[in-house]
Amino acid sequence: MKIAKLLSVLYQMKALTPKGMFSLAAAVLQHGINVMALLDFAKRRYGEKEALIEEEVTLTYQQLWSQAGTLAAVFYNRYGLRNGRKIAVLCQNHARLIQTIFAASRVGADIYLLNPEIGRQGFRQYVQQYSFDLLVYDSRAEEVVTSSYAGEKVCSTREQDPSIPSLLQAAGRETQRIPRQSMGSLVLLTGGTTGKPKEAPHQPSLFSYLNPFLSMLSRLKLGKYETAYIATPLYHGYGIAVLLLFAALGKKIVIRRTFQAREACEVIRRYQIEVMTVVPIMLYKLMETDPDSLTPLDCIASGGAPLSPDLADKVIRRLGPVLYNLYGTSETGLLTIASPSELRYSLSTIGKPIHGVKMKVEEDGELFVQNNASARNQAFVWISTGDLASRDLQGYYFLQGRSEERIVSGGENVYPIEIEQLLQHHPRIADAAVAGIPDEPFGERLKAWIQPALGAVLTEEELRLWLRSEAARFQMPKEIVFVSEIPYTPLGKVDKSQLKD
Repeated sequence: MKIAKLLSVLYQMKALTPKGMFSLAAAVLQHGINVMALLDFAKRRYGEKEALIEEEVTLTYQQLWSQAGTLAAVFYNRYGLRNGRKIAVLCQNHARLIQTIFAASRVGADIYLLNPEIGRQGFRQYVQQYSFDLLVYDSRAEEVVTSSYAGEKVCSTREQDPSIPSLLQAAGRETQRIPRQSMGSLVLLTGGTTGKPKEAPHQPSLFSYLNPFLSMLSRLKLGKYETAYIATPLYHGYGIAVLLLFAALGKKIVIRRTFQAREACEVIRRYQIEVMTVVPIMLYKLMETDPDSLTPLDCIASGGAPLSPDLADKVIRRLGPVLYNLYGTSETGLLTIASPSELRYSLSTIGKPIHGVKMKVEEDGELFVQNNASARNQAFVWISTGDLASRDLQGYYFLQGRSEERIVSGGENVYPIEIEQLLQHHPRIADAAVAGIPDEPFGERLKAWIQPALGAVLTEEELRLWLRSEAARFQMPKEIVFVSEIPYTPLGKVDKSQLKD
């Protein structure tokens, strides 16, 4: 069965022709089993085809491979990166980040992808906990890095020295041959911008990633598209997976350092983007900014945070059956995909498990999964997602929020996400967030933060009157606060800690 899946992936990579098989074999023999071999294969197959567009920088597959290979030699010879060594990457979405990932995989180092929005306290915790051998960082993080890190470091731009551009220029062609290496761990640090970092290491395995890759290829029909815009952060597993998949297929990949809705609309129009990865807040802003610019999109892959039914409905009504709802976690990888036809069945569903994934909902509502593409790579271990969910009689799954967000109010289980989705459906509300707060007689009650729609006037009294006809008594918020904007993390999740502060 695994061989059949592998052959299916290779077929879509055009690797089963004599030329394709030779290219793949030569790449693996030269580099080993790592993503640099994947890039080498793409270079051999697609050469001068455009691979990456970032701002005004355009790189072909040949250029991307050449620069990543030179950088790998620098990492190996100058900084001594090997299997067992650790490289931390603190970068926004840009070409140097992608070159760094390929280069570090080539020398076998463990790659730690850090949130570039991290503050001093969080970064200091990373440094103390992991003892990195090398740090690659953006110049915008210079102050944070200088105050907390004394080890070897390389800036991604020319603004500081040493920098990746200066190292590439100095290295030239005088590089020592690197022995074949197996890729080290790809470590996603999921602690966010504050708090103790949480590690999600992925031990790359060819067979472990067949199921999610095949599922994305078949369900999203990615093989038929030529141009993809990765708007989601590459330091998150979702963005990295799409990057590697499109590189293997020889597609044109467009990225931008940060997401700005107006700029994103122009990117879609300018490059006639067919596939785009987003988190729901990005999609909401795109729809609010210029929905007409989104018409080139044939596939919008939303993931990383819950997709509200109201937003899904607006997208489908305006753009047609182009929306896919992806669900997974940093620890477990991709778990479900809800296709446009499944969203017609229910706008709230996350779909059914992809092949190779088993899911179950415990009596308390917590969702557990088995998945051999998980961070732990243990196919027969049930792993908690930390999410609450339900499953209907047709086998479709529905999220009910995070387990730590569920509250007990007067003996009743209350799920903030249900009230959030209800509030977001109000015609005069642009966005809403709900969380539990202490309450002496009930134990806990809900508090709601409301972002009114542009130009809308809404009072607390009007909203409470509307809620009484829509929500259960125990779901009624104790407090309602109107805010100018609901804050989000870079990964598209509501920043409830900021709201509470």
